Amino acid sequence: MDEEPERAKRWEGGYERTWEVLKEDESGSLKATVEEILYESKRKRVTQSHAQVRLGMMRHIYVVIDCSRSMEDQDLKPNRLTSTLKLMEGFIDEYFDQNPISQVGIITTKNKRAEKLTELAGNPKKHIAALKKAVDSSCVGEPSLYNSLSLAIQTLKHMPGHTSREILIILSSLTTCDPANIYELIKTLKSLKVRVSVIGLSAEVRVCTVLTRDTGGSYHVILDESHFKELLMLHVKPPPASFSSESSLIRMGFPQHTVASLSDQDVKPSFSMSHLDSSGGPALTLGGYFCPQCQAKYTELPVECKVCGLTLVSAPHLARSFHHLFPLQAFIESPAENYQQNRFCQACQGQLKDKNVFACPLCRSVFCGECDLFIHESLHCCPCCIHNRTAT
Repeated sequence: MDEEPERAKRWEGGYERTWEVLKEDESGSLKATVEEILYESKRKRVTQSHAQVRLGMMRHIYVVIDCSRSMEDQDLKPNRLTSTLKLMEGFIDEYFDQNPISQVGIITTKNKRAEKLTELAGNPKKHIAALKKAVDSSCVGEPSLYNSLSLAIQTLKHMPGHTSREILIILSSLTTCDPANIYELIKTLKSLKVRVSVIGLSAEVRVCTVLTRDTGGSYHVILDESHFKELLMLHVKPPPASFSSESSLIRMGFPQHTVASLSDQDVKPSFSMSHLDSSGGPALTLGGYFCPQCQAKYTELPVECKVCGLTLVSAPHLARSFHHLFPLQAFIESPAENYQQNRFCQACQGQLKDKNVFACPLCRSVFCGECDLFIHESLHCCPCCIHNRTAT
């Protein structure tokens, strides 16, 4: 076996003398220390995400959910399966909000088998509907990492080289039943440049450590439900693009939504290509998005045309993905005492009560901590800079 990387050999070493972090104020309250810890955790999300690295705009990620017998444990309420599926719904919403031209697929594994819950697709409604149905599924047997990874590889290996290939595994069990040598599969994953990350619900497992280390992914074990949600949201942001990833021009279509008038006698209702995969049956409609290359009709975007293979997106989708190429610079942190003349946040107009404030390096506008987080995590542009451009 390979030697593990240098780190603290005693897992409990990080928890020694934790009481020394908590300090009482003059009145004997711990509130100030707790607020300081929460403040530092929020700032960590911003400071870690602004290294000048190139991020992948187009992502293809399979999420593998363990549905084995261990998911019935009730350390997460009401049980691990229900809690995981509920958090996954929020993850899917946030993922497509930040990565509108990317795709997600969901795989479940139980009873030594793996099956696709949803195919790779860019429709969040489809995935969320499948997750809601999966709540009633039974948790039996053991998971199979080998079968799950093999199933994901069958689709991911055909993805173009300029996209990001990722697998996120939510693993509850401490065992896996594999039909072949998983270490050979790990070599295959590495050669295909598939990044595998694992979120453990129980404890650290050796095979997952090797899997994530060799493929360049991350491995975390949750502490509680809030920590589980935080670890999931870490995968919303695209990973850094590898130097070996291809750079190529991508053909895209930007169809406009057209609705035929009922007064037009020549217009006829038509089927949408999107209804080919739906079990609800085809629906005749008068309008939709028509592919500019082959005139196939779709009810929503983004989608890959089933006829000619052209990627169909809307301009706002592409604009929302643009911030991954040029992320907003981190704001300059400085003591609030330096801004005695203007004690109000330029965004929310609230009074600056924090000990530190944040100034845009371009327009020098001052923001509070909460607005700084919102600007960098959701807005991705300085509102005062945008206002100054439109005013001129």
